[in-house]
Amino acid sequence: MFNLLDSIQSPVDLRKLNRDELAVLASQLRTFLIESVAKTGGHLASNLGVVELTIALHYVFNTPDDRLVWDVGHQTYPHKILTGRREAMANLRKPSGIAGFPRRCESPFDTFGTGHSSTSISAALGMAIAAKQAGLERRSVAIIGDGAMTAGMAFEALNNAGDMDANLLVILNDNDMSISNNVGALNNYLARLLSGRFYDTVRRSGKKVLGVMPNVKEFAKRAEEHAKGMVTPGTLFEEFGFNYIGPIDGHDLPVLLDTLANIRELKGMQFLHIVTQKGKGFEPAEVDPNKYHGVSKFDPCNGVSKSTSQAKTYTQVFGDWLVDMADADSQLVAITPAMCDGSGLNTFAKKYPKRYFDVGIAEQHALTFAAGLACDGLKPVVAIYSTFLQRAYDQLIHDIAIQNLNVLFAIDRAGLVGADGPTHAGTFDLSFLRCIPNIIIMAPSNENECRQMLTTGYQYNGVAAVRYPRGSGPNMPIDATLRTLPIGKGEIVCQSSIQADKKVAILSFGSMLGVSLKAAEALDATVANMRFVKPLDNVLIQQLANSHDLIVTIEENALMGGAGAAVLEAMQALNLTNPTLCLGLPDVFIEHGVHDAMLAECGLDTAGIINAIQLKLNIKN
Repeated sequence: MFNLLDSIQSPVDLRKLNRDELAVLASQLRTFLIESVAKTGGHLASNLGVVELTIALHYVFNTPDDRLVWDVGHQTYPHKILTGRREAMANLRKPSGIAGFPRRCESPFDTFGTGHSSTSISAALGMAIAAKQAGLERRSVAIIGDGAMTAGMAFEALNNAGDMDANLLVILNDNDMSISNNVGALNNYLARLLSGRFYDTVRRSGKKVLGVMPNVKEFAKRAEEHAKGMVTPGTLFEEFGFNYIGPIDGHDLPVLLDTLANIRELKGMQFLHIVTQKGKGFEPAEVDPNKYHGVSKFDPCNGVSKSTSQAKTYTQVFGDWLVDMADADSQLVAITPAMCDGSGLNTFAKKYPKRYFDVGIAEQHALTFAAGLACDGLKPVVAIYSTFLQRAYDQLIHDIAIQNLNVLFAIDRAGLVGADGPTHAGTFDLSFLRCIPNIIIMAPSNENECRQMLTTGYQYNGVAAVRYPRGSGPNMPIDATLRTLPIGKGEIVCQSSIQADKKVAILSFGSMLGVSLKAAEALDATVANMRFVKPLDNVLIQQLANSHDLIVTIEENALMGGAGAAVLEAMQALNLTNPTLCLGLPDVFIEHGVHDAMLAECGLDTAGIINAIQLKLNIKN
């Protein structure tokens, strides 16, 4: 079934095939992708859309010497398969298995590690300049999607590239089907023509001749742009200094091969626009590419998920709350940087389309846009993943916090995120948020508390953040009422007995309450659900310190600068000298795996917590 695919151990083997065999290889590769991801889960639709492009790139370019930089990395499974990692796909995103994104330490063909969007042009430009300074003819190629192209960083790179004299090819992989009508025989013919050496020679020679006659040169330039603009949308990229080619059909291998072969012989900045279909070759993914963007295990025959979990996720809790709060307050508006489905905004977007704003992959703009809305009386709720909030840190401080504006951050995927690994882990938000003035920070321990905290943050007059983990919680009943919590107040949820030899108080933050309670049961310890990271409940801390021998803090966040550090600072200010133990995520980037197992490796499961506390008590003796 996979006779050709079986023969490919590296792109060297791929380049031995003739062009007719490449079409067969594409079919086999697409089938293998579907069957493989059905067993492991992962990103599907985006990978199905770049099968032909991946084959063509490795066929035409001398990889890994020529550099391929894949933006985000959601679409690199075909690349991994063709570069010697086909068998490793069985352990994709599993502990000790290959990652779901490109990683430099995994393969020389992974020239740049990715996970966040819109970095490819900057990285590939750097590689192109490095090759130029080294006197090498090496080629650099950035492959970026139309979604990633919405980010300011991509345009910053394009703008900078226009001032550089380097051999850089940017490929825009456009899978927005609304422009599919632009693709056809005429555009394919024009792309081959515009990427040909004859056209390029005439273009460059003409510029040299006309360079001594500025008025004529300007007229010729405008004439060329207008002629291209009649059939291509490339004027913008031409203004950045690129030679625009396309759009072409990204699933037409002969056209791709001819065009890329032509471009490889050209000097300078080239921009190739291809149009693909997300989910190509798998009908369920073609019909609903968003649903099949990231999938759990599924039946490859019909696309039906094998997941049986019925528990409501924190994301769904947020989505329900958002609609309920919008019903109660007409000033509420919701903002997402291109994560409508992932952040749970679908229902709100349908019910309140005029109050819903998807700004694209533009986190910096999302925050300053929210600031502008808040300045004139609206109440923005910014739904954003913890890992993506990092990208707008200056806007958070400069545009929102300094002005103390009424903005609520619903921070999803806080803590470890399992198979997506370190690029998507939300392990730093408590550390980078709590040092900012004019902000309150909450961490729910269950679904109902999450709803209450969202209400509290929304009603708060200022900047508020609620950070909650990926997936479901302890499956607590949810009160439909929009209730608030007293700001800065925690609660004791488990009290140690009078008979305890050395009384231990565990201060649990957010998602760690469940394991804290289990550990407390074995240790006869007191447990406090702190709820607020900022402001801290100093009264409760003082009370627990006065009545316990050891203070233990537990959080699913980096230890450095996190909630435990905040407690230590508070105890110092209160002149409390109790022995303390801070448990959290270590000072390393934690590799992908199964969430519970990852916590256990960090000593944040029940056994690990018990062991750490017992060790601390023994040291005290």
